[in-house]
Amino acid sequence: MRALRSAMLVAACMTAAVLVPATSASAAYQVDLSFAAGLTKGLTNPNGTPPGVNREGCVPRAGTRPVILVHGTTENRLANFSGLGPFLANLGFCVFAPNYGYYNNIPALNYIEKNAAELSTYVDSILAKYPQFDKVDLVGHSQGGMMPRYYIKFLGGQNKVNRLVGLAPSNNGTTLSGIANLAKVFGITGIVEQVGPAFAQQIKGSPFITNLNAGDPTPGNVKYDVLVTNGDQVVTPYRSAFIAGASAWTAQSGCILEASEHLQFSYSTRVQTKVANLLDGRNRSLPCRLVLPYV
Repeated sequence: MRALRSAMLVAACMTAAVLVPATSASAAYQVDLSFAAGLTKGLTNPNGTPPGVNREGCVPRAGTRPVILVHGTTENRLANFSGLGPFLANLGFCVFAPNYGYYNNIPALNYIEKNAAELSTYVDSILAKYPQFDKVDLVGHSQGGMMPRYYIKFLGGQNKVNRLVGLAPSNNGTTLSGIANLAKVFGITGIVEQVGPAFAQQIKGSPFITNLNAGDPTPGNVKYDVLVTNGDQVVTPYRSAFIAGASAWTAQSGCILEASEHLQFSYSTRVQTKVANLLDGRNRSLPCRLVLPYV
């Protein structure tokens, strides 16, 4: 699975670099439009921060609260959010993002329970900076859209999270286009876990996923949103991201030009605008632009 992920990243980088070059937004912070741009930055500056993110002294615009972006497996905040982070910052949101879950020096590969504990500590640190707020909003991609549910359900997050927006989240695990199931057949799930526990825990039917979804999958007075793309090739089938009690939105609804896959998803302007609308309750028109699948 690690080899597959690496191949996917390389393919995405090569193709995206040609098809969708990074561009600058007209507002203060540069908004990258391709995963390739973010990945390149994330690889060359793994501790870097997207423009407009983690700003000390940031004052939230009226009608908003602090927003925390939670990256996906093997990604870091710069690779995952050099598009969405500055996009939200340009709209007046105070945006924060940690790097978390290091295992074998790779982010978000650690046991998801430990990743959730790191998120809990990070949320507390942000709330300490904003005593006027008792809750934050979370926006997470892939594992980052699913893992906060563990924090909310088991680690006290119900009292500290107003909204969780999941971007292509692995809420019910994934077959990873059948490869995860193949690992089960040949009894090599343990090898997958040695590469990174978070990989094995996100296989459909894993003990972690079963425990997470037992009972109420969306507990507490938290708003849950699931945003997906029908071109997802990592969280498969893509509809497995949906959970009872969460609003559901597919990027291709009303826009046949939108063909982003898993890695490009958080770089889609259509998706970014949808996220902003959910966070502040506005009704901005969702752009419909050509976004090509990469892998």
